Amino acid sequence: MFHEPRFWTALAFVLFFVIFGRKIWGGIASKLDGRADEVRKNLDEATRLRREAEQMLEDSRRDHSRAQEEAQALIAKSNEEAQKLRAQAESDAAELVARHEKMARERIEAAEKMALRDIRREAAALALAAAKDVLSKKLAEDPDLANKLINNGLEALPHAFGDKAA
Repeated sequence: MFHEPRFWTALAFVLFFVIFGRKIWGGIASKLDGRADEVRKNLDEATRLRREAEQMLEDSRRDHSRAQEEAQALIAKSNEEAQKLRAQAESDAAELVARHEKMARERIEAAEKMALRDIRREAAALALAAAKDVLSKKLAEDPDLANKLINNGLEALPHAFGDKAA
């Protein structure tokens, strides 16, 4: 047994751990405790970061929801404004058409009046010319009729002015 290298190796191993075991175990334990503390800190940090991320996600969802509501409100308001503008444009267009129609009617009426006045003038001029031709022919044929018409006209003249000139 004392000649066996395994015995001496086992004895050296046991003596080594008996003599230096506390110191080595203390160092190993402190290193393991330090590592455990570091892992705990990392886990705590990860938990805190996860809570922050969840809070940020919730805030983001809330902001997104609020933004969607605002967008819907803006769209509704824009639609209302568009409807008002459309109604106003239709009203303005109807007014403009009515105004143009009225102006056209007034122009037509003025043109009709001018045409009637021109037609009357032309008819009067034609009637006067025809009467002149007829009278000149009749008076040329019958000189006694011309004298009779002149005398009757002169006698009727004071009466035509209301007997004021006589």
